[in-house]
Amino acid sequence: MKTRTLPLIALVGALALPGQAFAKAGDVQFKLLATYVAPDGKISDVKTDLIGLPAGTQAKADDNVTPTVAIEYFVSDAISLETIAGVTQHDVDGRGALDGATLVSDAKIVPATLTLKYHFGKDGGVRPYVGVGPSYFIFIDEKPGATTRALGATRQKMGDKLGAALQAGIDIPLGGKGLALSIDAKRYFLRPTATWYAGGTEVLKTRHRLDPWVISTGVAFRF
Repeated sequence: MKTRTLPLIALVGALALPGQAFAKAGDVQFKLLATYVAPDGKISDVKTDLIGLPAGTQAKADDNVTPTVAIEYFVSDAISLETIAGVTQHDVDGRGALDGATLVSDAKIVPATLTLKYHFGKDGGVRPYVGVGPSYFIFIDEKPGATTRALGATRQKMGDKLGAALQAGIDIPLGGKGLALSIDAKRYFLRPTATWYAGGTEVLKTRHRLDPWVISTGVAFRF
C-alpha cells in the first residue's frame, strides 16, 4: 500500500515545488479547452400566449460539449483578466404537459464573457483561482421546434441577454516551461426571452432561467 502511494506523493510534491514563475504581471496565457455546457432553460414567465400552451408546460435546454479557447492577461502575479471564445448549440424541449416536445431547434450561443480572477498559491506551484464578471449571451440561427411549428409558429428568436458569471478553477503546471493543466467551472446567471412568430405576428413569448453550468478542462500555454 505504501509503495503504491509513493509515486503519487512524489508527483504532488514535484508540482508544488517552486521553480520558474508560473505567472507574473504582463504574462498572457492561452487555453485550449473541451467544455461541457449544461443549461437549465426552465420557463420563469409567459408574456404572450396566442397558441394555447397547456397548463403545466415547462422547458429544458439540452446539454452539449464544445471546444473553447480562453485568453488571459495577468495584471499582477495574482490578478488576471480572462475572456473566452466558443459557440455551443442547444435545443429546448418541453417538460410537464409538453414532455418530449421540441420548442426550439439548433439555437447557437456565443457566451461573451470577461472575468476578473484572483489566483491563490505560489509561483511555480498549483494555482487555484476564483473569478467573477459580466457575460453577454448572443443567440444565432435559432429555429422553432417541430412542436411549435405544428402549433403555427414560423419563426423563433431568442433575445440576446446581459448576465453575470461566477468562476472557480485550478491551473497545475506541467514542468517549468509555461505549460499547465487547467480545470475550470463557471456558473452563469441570465434570463433571456424566447419569442415565436406566425408570419409577422408574435404568438408566444416566454422568459427562461438559462443559468448554465460550464465545465472545462484542457491545456494552458503561458507567453
